[in-house]
Amino acid sequence: MRGGRVGTLAASPTLVGAVTVLVVVVAVFLSYQANQGLPFVPTYKLSAEIPNANSMVPGNEVRIGGLRVGQIKEIEPIANDDGTQSARVDMELNQDLEPLPDDSTVVVRARSALGLKYLELNRGTSSQGFEPGSTMPLSAAIPDPVEIDEVFNTFDVPTRSAVQANLTEFGTALAGRGEALNAAIGELRPLVERLEPVMRNLSSPQTGLSGFVSGLAGAAAEVAPVAEVQGQLFVDLETTFRAFADVARPFIQETIEKSPATEDTAIATLPQIRPFLANTAKLFGELRPGFAAIRPPISKNIRGAVVQGVKALRFAPAFNNELDPTATALLAFNNNPNVRQGLTSLDSFASQLQPLLAFVTPAQSVCNYGSLLFRNVSSSVSLGAGDATFQRFLVLGAPEAPQSELGPSSQPASGNGDPTGVNFLHYNPYPNTAAPGQVRECEAGNEDYLPGQVVVGNEPGNQGTNTEEQIIAKDLTPKKKKKKKKKKKGKK
Repeated sequence: MRGGRVGTLAASPTLVGAVTVLVVVVAVFLSYQANQGLPFVPTYKLSAEIPNANSMVPGNEVRIGGLRVGQIKEIEPIANDDGTQSARVDMELNQDLEPLPDDSTVVVRARSALGLKYLELNRGTSSQGFEPGSTMPLSAAIPDPVEIDEVFNTFDVPTRSAVQANLTEFGTALAGRGEALNAAIGELRPLVERLEPVMRNLSSPQTGLSGFVSGLAGAAAEVAPVAEVQGQLFVDLETTFRAFADVARPFIQETIEKSPATEDTAIATLPQIRPFLANTAKLFGELRPGFAAIRPPISKNIRGAVVQGVKALRFAPAFNNELDPTATALLAFNNNPNVRQGLTSLDSFASQLQPLLAFVTPAQSVCNYGSLLFRNVSSSVSLGAGDATFQRFLVLGAPEAPQSELGPSSQPASGNGDPTGVNFLHYNPYPNTAAPGQVRECEAGNEDYLPGQVVVGNEPGNQGTNTEEQIIAKDLTPKKKKKKKKKKKGKK
């Protein structure tokens, strides 16, 4: 049997070398082309405008949901009409993405802390898509990317110091509170269940939480210069609330409990009070001229009255304490039937006495006749000896003439046979005493003797109201002496 031919590929070193070189060249070519995309594989070419292409290079990945769906082929700068700068990236995407919905967005993401970037597409839901070769507008590049160096720059020296202080304080606060934390964590489940709808409302765009947070940031920036004052305010508030703790129960508690009923009463009452308040405002408007007139010395007199009134009010509690038993006694006195009968009789007596008193009272209040009567009565027995007193009197004798009052007469004396001309009768049985219906005069004792005529009854004319020992009202208020202002000599 003849052996086989030995002309195989392994038997030729030249062919082995040639095949090896060919394999290496093909591997290098495929590796180079893999970075630019696999050869002979159809792609979906699309461009996008982004605000900033810093640290991006051709070959960076394009991802959707974290999966690589293409790569960036070229990056070109763009000068916008408004003077701003942006960039356009040309992408080669997988063919199965065509067409990408036209409401899709794009954002630049950091791939690592070393500065590597990738482009992330957020696929939209529109039924219309981008045609191959079209460009996604700049408005689709949302949200604005945050660079890793910007994140690191937030941790400046003051922030790092504050973070260290927070860690120290939080560590101190949490130390020794493991059981309480475990109990709190156990109670978190019902809290989370109730928190879910709340957080859903907060995350809604209609809530505007971002604007609220921005407003808080602005407010915090405004109050930052007065942070120490605000801190002292909380210290003072702690002191205040500690004082409130002493009266929290039952006083503040009862106030809170009764506040709703009070508010309901106020709601029902205030509309009724409104006309009263309007009338009060009108009243004070009309009293304003009167208030303007209360000036010195009137205001000084009012002040004196108020000062004396305050002194009197100090005795008011004792007086008020006696009012209740006094009112009780008056009530018992009023309810007594004998008292009522007596009051009725007294009223009847006063009604019958009133005309007499009205007629007699002016004789004393105006003419002082009562005082003069008792004075004369007392002086009539002012003389006496060791045994007793005796009455003194003076007889005024009429002149001796016909028809004189010294004896019986047939007619009033009218000067008959009286050579002196004084034998004329003067008699006034009912003189005027300023009583009701009379002329206001004190005629008794004040009549003038009219020579040459008979006067019986009231004397003509008004005799006035002056009698003996009347007290004439005078201004008994002591007059204040005006103090002379001494001129102070200035020191030279």
